[in-house]
Amino acid sequence: MPDNNEGHMAGKRVAVIGGGLAGCECARALAKAGVSVRLFEMRPEKSSPAHTGADLAELVCSNSLRSDELTTAIGILKVEMRELDSLVMQAADATRIPAGKALAVDRGRFARFITAQIEAEPNIEIVRQEVQSLDAPELSGFDAVVVAAGPLASDALAASLAQATLVEGGQRLYFYDAIAPIISHDSVDLDIAFWGSRYRPEEDDYLNCPMTEAQYDAFLEALMAGEKVAPHDFEKEIHFEGCLPVEEMAERGRLTLCFGPLKPVGLPNPRTGEEAFAVVQLRAENAEKTAFNLVGFQTKLKYPEQQRIFRMIPGLEHAEFLRLGSIHRNTFVDAPSVLNEDLSLKARPGVYLAGQITGVEGYLESAACGLWVGLLLAAKLTAGASVAPPPNTTALGGLLSHLRTPPAKRFQPSNAHFGLMPELNRRAGKKIRKELYGQRARESFAAWLAERQGA
Repeated sequence: MPDNNEGHMAGKRVAVIGGGLAGCECARALAKAGVSVRLFEMRPEKSSPAHTGADLAELVCSNSLRSDELTTAIGILKVEMRELDSLVMQAADATRIPAGKALAVDRGRFARFITAQIEAEPNIEIVRQEVQSLDAPELSGFDAVVVAAGPLASDALAASLAQATLVEGGQRLYFYDAIAPIISHDSVDLDIAFWGSRYRPEEDDYLNCPMTEAQYDAFLEALMAGEKVAPHDFEKEIHFEGCLPVEEMAERGRLTLCFGPLKPVGLPNPRTGEEAFAVVQLRAENAEKTAFNLVGFQTKLKYPEQQRIFRMIPGLEHAEFLRLGSIHRNTFVDAPSVLNEDLSLKARPGVYLAGQITGVEGYLESAACGLWVGLLLAAKLTAGASVAPPPNTTALGGLLSHLRTPPAKRFQPSNAHFGLMPELNRRAGKKIRKELYGQRARESFAAWLAERQGA
């Protein structure tokens, strides 16, 4: 069981369960502070429904870490993470590939970079073993335990965690997540598809497949009629709004996809000089651009249906699928009810949660959460100090505040966005409002960081 004695203590030991982005960030932050870390990762001995390799920090859904602009909360979060010495941001910067205004990475190189850094850290021991319970004997003797197993935690560990995090009615919270297919570049018909980024036709970051209105309507009809993977009888299907399956979006109205992932605006076809009725974008998965992800095409279609329906997209008639899309159940806790402000379990002192399982959504948000838990625990264990979180006017502070704030109805996972921050309390046009949110966040974080470093 974890030892919770406080004060200045040397030789502290922490067990971190899960070698994803949150677990690696947490482990490294602790190790850099002189804390010994045993990092448990069940792969490759046991895999999850979405992972394919054995490297740590494997990205399974997309190679895009979203916008880099400082007029977005996720762009601000990236800057804050860099200023906190984030390993994930170091890996992203080292393995970046072109993607317009987004930060995209070569997924294989990204995972290998982080794996190498963790393996080289003398204060981290990697143990390739599944931890099945919070009471597992392998967790004995540690000063703290961090569960960063992610939303795809093994059934055994999830069941153990459920016992410590029961919400009203004894039900565990969950939602369904879907991943998009990946196709071979060589199988794309370049006589139809064209290169270009939205509003930047001279760039070659994306391949674009234009659709006429008739082609779009035929595709839409097939998409909605396609046979889908059904949830288990005992599971209610709940999707996260920020990552809806493409067929779920299609059911919301004929033009929903045209205003979403198939938006043609800013993507004129260089062969005609005109915008198509709809455009399917393909984003490179690696630096060599041999593999491409269908942007926004996370799906719950059965495998044969994916191949049949997605080959209706102009330019993809002979698409070779390197990976088909899939759907899996993601688990998260009711954070405001079951977690303390420091993200420790109210029912299990000394056990902390980090990453997506807390109710943050997205790779960077998960990594930032893990980084925060690592920094907080490091201060507590090495100096007996407490660290106040960044103010909620910052991207990280707003995200952490979401985990502490009881919702009006039901707690749901959230990405980083300006809505998690207090209002500006001043009149400002829509265009400048985001700049003001970003400016305030940068000033607030700089002041908090200076105070923390001077403490």
